Amino acid sequence: MKIISAEVFVTSPSRNFVTLKVTTDEGVVGIGDATLNGRELAVAAYLKEHVAQLLIGKDPHRIEDTWQFLYRSSYWRRGPVTMAAIAAVDMALWDIKGKLAGMPVYQLLGGASRNGLRAYGHASGADIPQLFDSVREHLELGYKSIRIQTAIPGIKAVYGVAAQAQASGERYDYEPAGRGAHPQEEDWDTRAYLRHLPTVFEAVRNEFGPEIPLLHDGHHRMTPIQAAKLGKSLEPYDLYWLEDCTPAENQEALRLVRQHTTTPLAIGEIFNTVYDYQTIIKEQLIDYVRAASTHFGGISPLKKVMDFAAQYQIKSGFHGPTDISPIGFAAQLHVGLAIHNYGIQEYMQHSDATNEVFSQSMTFKDGYLHPGDAPGIGVEFNEEAAAAFPYQQAYLPYNRLVDGTVHDW
Repeated sequence: MKIISAEVFVTSPSRNFVTLKVTTDEGVVGIGDATLNGRELAVAAYLKEHVAQLLIGKDPHRIEDTWQFLYRSSYWRRGPVTMAAIAAVDMALWDIKGKLAGMPVYQLLGGASRNGLRAYGHASGADIPQLFDSVREHLELGYKSIRIQTAIPGIKAVYGVAAQAQASGERYDYEPAGRGAHPQEEDWDTRAYLRHLPTVFEAVRNEFGPEIPLLHDGHHRMTPIQAAKLGKSLEPYDLYWLEDCTPAENQEALRLVRQHTTTPLAIGEIFNTVYDYQTIIKEQLIDYVRAASTHFGGISPLKKVMDFAAQYQIKSGFHGPTDISPIGFAAQLHVGLAIHNYGIQEYMQHSDATNEVFSQSMTFKDGYLHPGDAPGIGVEFNEEAAAAFPYQQAYLPYNRLVDGTVHDW
């Protein structure tokens, strides 16, 4: 069996997605996700101009060899563009292998280690009553674990708060990449955030009790000592995790955070390889791996990093908002179902338009996800539907402090 074509599609049903379609000479098709939010065309060009022709004539069964070839032969390794492109190839080859075997991918990874995958949803509000309403809506949808994000008094726009008017004048609805030729500028004040957030979690616990696992995303905006202060102040509210409390490129910073708080830490949605995790896993500076299959090179390296993390009792918490296409999301569900050290899966529901382009065997019931038992990854790509949603340029926003300094986002 040989690969005879590798096609790249960019479509925008509610948001932009990059999809790779690999076809064999026996007519078996595999698909992969190469979406990089705000930089989609860079990955599409990488695939079209540099990768697709390298796949022609290759044996689709040789997944590991193909991965290593694409990673090592370019010489310029790593980075989000390269790894998203490799991820799409890896997913497509696993999809083909599963279809040929007549099995879902998780069976090829060793079979299921659990019956379903616990998921968490995103609740937010511009004020406490709105936040409470959002929490109740998510509980009614079946979520048993909930991320809490809130507006901050004095700050006009805060990432992750769907009900709050953003700098663009529109709702986020969990798609912060604004359409247009330039990114939107937003504001930030860390001291105001550190003062306000503990009062929010106190209110949520008083309203909903101690049993619901609560999560929060700091989105890289704190210095190490600020992150330590926040983690300590949130300890009375028993968070499931505090996510991205400080930019993790400086991995030593997490040692300082660990010295001051027992709040569990989740890191890594912007990481691209196991080398980004090497120190923080080995030194047990985090509790949850936030990698996404799409940005991490696919199914193969995601399984490997979790095997590494298992030695240190560190669990998965894979990135899963709607900037991961249904293909990439399903790919990491297969990994999550198979590994022993699964933790929790972020789950944001895609739009009807997206679900028209990507039909899925995945299910969500009573707070638990399952990738389904269709052979392969369990997602099919509708080219005709995709063509009705052409690419639209969009940028993620950025932050400035009150004095005009560009800040981490």
